[in-house]
Amino acid sequence: MIKIYGVGRGRGKEGENKPAAPKRQPGEIRIQKELDELELPPHTSIAVPDKNNLMAFHITIAPDEGFWKGATYKFVFNVPGAYPHEPPKVKCETKIYHPNIDLQGNVCLNILREDWKPVLSINTIVYGLLYLFLEPNPGDPLNHEAADALRTDRVNFARLVGRSLKGGVVAGESFPKLT
Repeated sequence: MIKIYGVGRGRGKEGENKPAAPKRQPGEIRIQKELDELELPPHTSIAVPDKNNLMAFHITIAPDEGFWKGATYKFVFNVPGAYPHEPPKVKCETKIYHPNIDLQGNVCLNILREDWKPVLSINTIVYGLLYLFLEPNPGDPLNHEAADALRTDRVNFARLVGRSLKGGVVAGESFPKLT
């Protein structure tokens, strides 16, 4: 009797067994495709620290307009194995005075939470982050003090952001010099 299953699998030229390639999860395959096709906006870059782990990478954004113009912010992406059915975890590694990013780097972006859908992509998230720099949303804040400042007096908010970018103290918090 001939065994159909396994015929020709795992054999080298001389009939030796080859080690099997590690099986990739669907999320890894999707991330590979997305990263290959990524179309980053100007002043944005990506770094993959471990080429063997595409599920963890950094996106750097340097806004060219808005309150945070001239500074550079690093976001860490950790993609779960269930991606794209679960959104990536995104944290801002650069301390920032922003209504939608708290002092621990947690990011409040609707598509990273309740509005996530598997059709969304890393590219969508990057554009969402960029939009937070152009149009911060004081109506859905993580940093309530920054949101209140933005809501009540945009000119004063701009002054506070400027102070934070120069390495000053805002609301009792010290910020790194970014400009």
